[in-house]
Amino acid sequence: MATAFPTRPNVSTTPRLPDCNHYLDRTAATPLVPVRLDADGPTIWCKLEFLNPSGSTKDRIAGYILHKAVRTGKVAPGGLVVEASSGSTSIAMALASAQLGLRFIAVMPEGVSRERRLIIESYGGEVVFSPKAEGILGALAGAEAVAKERGAYLPLQFENPDNPGAHRSRTACEILGQIPGGCVDAVVTGVGTGGTLVGLFEGLCDHGCSPTAFAARPVTGAALGGAGAECCSFSGRIPGVVDGLSTIYTRFRTERAASLVELDVPDEEAVELARRLIRKGFPVGPSSGLNYLAALMVAQRLGPNAQIVTVFPDRMERYFSTELFNQA
Repeated sequence: MATAFPTRPNVSTTPRLPDCNHYLDRTAATPLVPVRLDADGPTIWCKLEFLNPSGSTKDRIAGYILHKAVRTGKVAPGGLVVEASSGSTSIAMALASAQLGLRFIAVMPEGVSRERRLIIESYGGEVVFSPKAEGILGALAGAEAVAKERGAYLPLQFENPDNPGAHRSRTACEILGQIPGGCVDAVVTGVGTGGTLVGLFEGLCDHGCSPTAFAARPVTGAALGGAGAECCSFSGRIPGVVDGLSTIYTRFRTERAASLVELDVPDEEAVELARRLIRKGFPVGPSSGLNYLAALMVAQRLGPNAQIVTVFPDRMERYFSTELFNQA
């Protein structure tokens, strides 16, 4: 008697990802480690995001956004992606585009470190500079213009809900599986788009935690104790982090994060703390110093038993020509 074989199911017309090479959706969770720099200081739980493939936490949003864009047909195989970023997102998008067989253009403000440009170009990306005086807002306008002219896909990290969605769906779950007791009292980060802080906050809330979200705002010593100058550009000393109440990251404020607490953090001390972390064997950038210093400030408020989580967002190599390594 002949064997009946099942009929072949209908082949989906959904665009497929490349059959090999892409690995961003297969990487292991980054470590969450307890860090205490001083013997009598508090322990801060730090997510080592510099261990992601391109060296930053932005791999999470780049992989999440571009995988989804390919699957939903927003960008065709071999298509062009254009994004505005001062650094880490552009690097992550360049890597993810290389993985997925896409072309990539980064629009960046003039004055970013040479290392960041070289990394992007090494992955096959192209860099277009916008006027330095216009800051990230000029880069955003430039990216929109390039995308319109060349028919490119524009991820729009500053307003794309998949930005915090990547952290809500995965990073927060990793943290809950790694921290003792599965509970977080506070999550602390500097903010650029705000995607990391909002995504972590919402993801932790989804799983029954009631953390307080703290946004670290880098300020100069002269601004401490005063109103300070609010602006829409990134901090001069802490790349990728806003130094004012910017419409860039407030776009990601939600009703659930309405109780967001903002901390003024001395930027010079943050850079020095990043150097201390490097000397302790953590190959981090300036924003890690900012985040850790802010977490220490939170620990003073909440007490020694609070479980405080922060992120070490990126690696030191992209800052070799910056103030972080140019000590007098």
